[in-house]
Amino acid sequence: QVQLVESGGGSVQAGGSLRLSCAASAYTYSSGCMVWFRQAPGKEREGVAAIWRGLGSTYYSDSVKDRFTISRDNAKNTVYLQMNSLKAEDTAMYYCAAGSVYGGRCFLDGPWRYSVWGQGTQVTVSS
Repeated sequence: QVQLVESGGGSVQAGGSLRLSCAASAYTYSSGCMVWFRQAPGKEREGVAAIWRGLGSTYYSDSVKDRFTISRDNAKNTVYLQMNSLKAEDTAMYYCAAGSVYGGRCFLDGPWRYSVWGQGTQVTVSS
């Protein structure tokens, strides 16, 4: 059965905003870490934002810090990624992932850490 479903992707102009949603099953949503990854053609999969369920701590890659915000709605079992001031370099397929906590934090490197993945939603930013 589907455990993670991303939505909210689309095409926007540079400087615009998008809000991605990741709807999870109750069991998957109980994971210690929920993370957003992205992958552009010819590039490795990159972790951009993560949220730790335990303390609500958030983590961001340098490339999106101060522009993207990860949040959650526990009542809806949904994680969000608010993306502002979008740049052409943000163009990628965005994936939601879930997994366990390692060392008391959620890591943005090492996609292998995460056991459950959605199918992705495409974000395209034009200059």
